[in-house]
Amino acid sequence: MTQTPNSAQDLFEALSPIKLAGDRCRYSQEYCEEQWPIIEAIRELKKEKNAIILAHSYVNPDILISVADFVGDSYELSKFAKQSDADSIVFSAVRFMGETAKILSPHKTVITPSPIDGCSLADSITAEDMKRLRNEYPDYAFVCYINTSADVKAHCDVCVTSSNASQIIQALPQDKIYFLPDKLMGENIKNDLKAAGSTKTLEYYDGTCYVHEEYEPEMIDFIRLNHPHVKVAAHPECAPDIVEKSDFVGSTSQLIKHVKSSDDKEFFLLTECGLSARLQTEVPGKRFLGSCTMCKYMKSNTLSQIHQALSNPRPESIIQLDERCIQDAKHCIDQMFVYAEKAYART
Repeated sequence: MTQTPNSAQDLFEALSPIKLAGDRCRYSQEYCEEQWPIIEAIRELKKEKNAIILAHSYVNPDILISVADFVGDSYELSKFAKQSDADSIVFSAVRFMGETAKILSPHKTVITPSPIDGCSLADSITAEDMKRLRNEYPDYAFVCYINTSADVKAHCDVCVTSSNASQIIQALPQDKIYFLPDKLMGENIKNDLKAAGSTKTLEYYDGTCYVHEEYEPEMIDFIRLNHPHVKVAAHPECAPDIVEKSDFVGSTSQLIKHVKSSDDKEFFLLTECGLSARLQTEVPGKRFLGSCTMCKYMKSNTLSQIHQALSNPRPESIIQLDERCIQDAKHCIDQMFVYAEKAYART
């Protein structure tokens, strides 16, 4: 991340490189001056309450730059939550990410600041759906994407991330796999298994991320036509025809590492536009093309809500999970580490 701002002017200068299409992530000096007292109050409350703020790369850049203690993807953030000695965690993202942090840190207070904390992908499947699927596919190992609720994780055998899904599925001893909830990632995993010569049977659920399913191959063709040197990088929640046309495919953290390590100067990132906004502040010498494809859930997080979460949180914003759910969901996540090691050993 960029250097932490110490004044409203610092904040404005840090945010000024962001030039995405649309006005959502463009910041005026007046806005920065209005928000600065809230930022200072948040910083004081963090000290007073021994709290940390974790923020996903997709939330508003003013949060990432001014008050977040750690910025990353859902997996990175949950690991940081577990390692931290903070008493309270404000998870500026969406609810399932806060639940994952609570599973890994059950004795810490975890709060999601925004009342609009859903996720089209995580909300596409419930614990009741899982019970039905378990009955319909009794011989299958159930593999869930980390973008699922705690209740769903509690009914699955192993959790995966977008960076390790194909490798872990190949490492599983079972030949019949049911992947959920993302059908587009499921299709990409199926193609990966085929390319690796795997004979495993893969079924998958029909959930999608409404942001990533918007992209069409013609968008890539148009960008390449007008910018012949552009490099296209996509998240694996995109459709297979998008993945096929991309120069690089990876998780949020992998996309960041790829852009920062590459000698290329122009990028078209096919994921939520918060990532392009973040990278515009961190690697200002590179250019990011395309319009802003925004997640309404991630972008619903605000500095005012974070202040409320620290000073007087809404009861419904405090993550509460029963012990059995935590135990079963943690086993699912722990199995990810077991099979990730096995997958690594095979390479």
